[in-house]
Amino acid sequence: MKKLKDNVPLRIMKNNEWFASWFDTKYYHLIYKNRNDAEAQVFIENLIKHLNLQKGSKVLDLACGKGRHSITLNKMGFEVNGVDLSANSIAAAKNHENESLRFFVRDMRDSNGENCFDAVFNLFTSFGYFDSTHDNEKVIESVHNSLNQNGILVLDFMNTQRIIDTLVASETKKISGIQFDISRHYDGNHIFKTITFEDDGKEYEYTERVQALFLDNFTHILKSNGFNILSTFGNFELDTFDAKTSDRLILIAQKH
Repeated sequence: MKKLKDNVPLRIMKNNEWFASWFDTKYYHLIYKNRNDAEAQVFIENLIKHLNLQKGSKVLDLACGKGRHSITLNKMGFEVNGVDLSANSIAAAKNHENESLRFFVRDMRDSNGENCFDAVFNLFTSFGYFDSTHDNEKVIESVHNSLNQNGILVLDFMNTQRIIDTLVASETKKISGIQFDISRHYDGNHIFKTITFEDDGKEYEYTERVQALFLDNFTHILKSNGFNILSTFGNFELDTFDAKTSDRLILIAQKH
């Protein structure tokens, strides 16, 4: 397997790229610590069964966080590279490395090599963080270049229409003694989630901003960048996608 390099220079972040700072804080991992790992494992198992991906295949986990999906894929017999912008997340993930599981700090818009992987997984709404749709194009171009001929992209995104229809304007969560006040709104282009809290006498505020992307948007960007969409699903059980009721928008696309 072609290995990614550790010494690739990082892209210089713009000041307004919120994810560059938020994802690297301990508070991000604290507020999302209750993610369902069992559910994530079932999702991966369902995907692998559907894709009929052969053991030993080379896989890229794009925006891997601390590597929970990468680790599952590796245990299922795949050679896995996980990449993420957060140095802290990758430092934690590296504790699980072995000969067929490696982790790297990398911006998803940058190259991950050419014709290196049989499949790329981009999971848990790890897309559409940018202000410009041009950056979305850069991500898909990078994925296309990194895949072998007829390679597969799995892209798991929120179901934007359902999120908008059921948006909870405000809520409070208390986790490990910290009260997180959360507000949400939709401006017609992005869905915003603002998180404010106090810890050790300091006040913090972070705002997550994700593009409101729909199936038509993904269809356009994938087809324009050398992919055929093979399937769309609406949840981790891989049931049929419905724009009004589905929990997720999961796309399976093939490089051509």
